[in-house]
Amino acid sequence: MPQHLPRLGFSVGDLAGIGPEVIYKTLLDERLLKICTPVIYGTATALFDDFPTPADTEHLQFRQLRDAADIAPGRLNAVTCWDEDFALAPGQPSAATGAAARESLLCAACDLKAGKLDAIVTAPISKDNTQADNFRYPGHTEFLTSFFEAPESLMFLVDEDAGLRIATVTGHVPLKDVPAKLTAELLRTKITLLLKSLKNDFGILKPRIAVLGLNPHAGENGLLGKEEGEMVSPVIQQFVQDGHLVLGPFPADGYFGTQQFRQFDATLALYHDQGLIPFKLMAFERGVNFTAGLPVVRTSPDHGTAYGLAGQYRADESSFRAAVYLACDVWKQRWENAQPRSAR
Repeated sequence: MPQHLPRLGFSVGDLAGIGPEVIYKTLLDERLLKICTPVIYGTATALFDDFPTPADTEHLQFRQLRDAADIAPGRLNAVTCWDEDFALAPGQPSAATGAAARESLLCAACDLKAGKLDAIVTAPISKDNTQADNFRYPGHTEFLTSFFEAPESLMFLVDEDAGLRIATVTGHVPLKDVPAKLTAELLRTKITLLLKSLKNDFGILKPRIAVLGLNPHAGENGLLGKEEGEMVSPVIQQFVQDGHLVLGPFPADGYFGTQQFRQFDATLALYHDQGLIPFKLMAFERGVNFTAGLPVVRTSPDHGTAYGLAGQYRADESSFRAAVYLACDVWKQRWENAQPRSAR
């Protein structure tokens, strides 16, 4: 077993959204301290003082720190990322909340790279409100891929309780640009990342992967599109020849409608909404967004800032809690992989 509980950094997301609330509600369960050491990147009093404090929450005592090197194991820790106070109106994002989201994320990422953390869980940001001269990324995934200098990464949606795992070849790309971006080389890269993640992060020794088609009816033998026959199928066949269990391309509607996904360890969708729409229909309050392919562990809830719910204390924290659990599980799996076989 690892010698210490995983140190999990929580970036707070856009403060005008529900990020602080779902973090706070997750921390209310004292049992969390038995599986990880939480480190919130922001000032705890500013983030959480407006929320109700139930009885029996003596563990909700935060150690406010300047340096994550001073983290106390088994306690709630918070790292100061900004000093200035600013007015906060729930549901109303501003330049200040966007800047705070960037600073929280950057501080957590820096500490993760420095080895002061073992994993990060990122609360939702507003992609447009977070943009700045020093942050030109469409989302967390792209920023972290660049920051940790990974050649590629994989957006991977996971609901472990339901055995549902869906990854996407293309991420935050306009739909009209997907066919041009979708190349045989990119597809090979994403299938390879998915196979490696299922083995190294989830402990599945011989993963079974289904690949979806791009066009209606997976192209209908070229009648409705040629990408499947000219590009997707040849790539799949190469993986099969190499001994991997990769099947497809499947028509997306029938594949999910008949629940064929239950026969596979993971599904690879070719574009964002092809994978995320069915995933969120089936796992919206439990799903986790995991970034595969990084040298570090990063998870997040599968929902956004939900400005319309902010300030009402009605947000469901289930997805954020699941993101914490998955981060712990993946970190432990990678730790076990690194041990000599004789020590396992």
